[in-house]
Amino acid sequence: PTWYFTMRHGVSFRKLGRDRLHRSSLLKNLATALIKHERIVTTLAKGKELRRVGDRMITLGKKGDSNARHKATIWMKEPLLVSKLFGSLKDRYLTRNGGYTRLLRIPNRKGDNSPMAVVELVDNELPHLLKNKK
Repeated sequence: PTWYFTMRHGVSFRKLGRDRLHRSSLLKNLATALIKHERIVTTLAKGKELRRVGDRMITLGKKGDSNARHKATIWMKEPLLVSKLFGSLKDRYLTRNGGYTRLLRIPNRKGDNSPMAVVELVDNELPHLLKNKK
């Protein structure tokens, strides 16, 4: 049937096989873990969605006003990480215009062969994952 091959015009995000509340809770947890650890391992689809949320969180941190702090507090599961977002991460990315997160593909997961990825903040102090980096 032709309806099976319809184009996805106007669809701006992945549903990740979850309803709205479950998806937002998942993204809040992933964003909190990304800000806390600065590098996390997740599936490729979740990682691609997390890049959007992570970049928006750092942009809120760079704005620094009370409204941005309120929005970040809503999205962060740990209130202590809001001060990290509006402190050290704001100073780190002050001169960078977007592109605060990096997504690196890693080998598929062993159990279900799901494509996996590492999502990390750019310019972090963690050791590099790529062998050609110094």
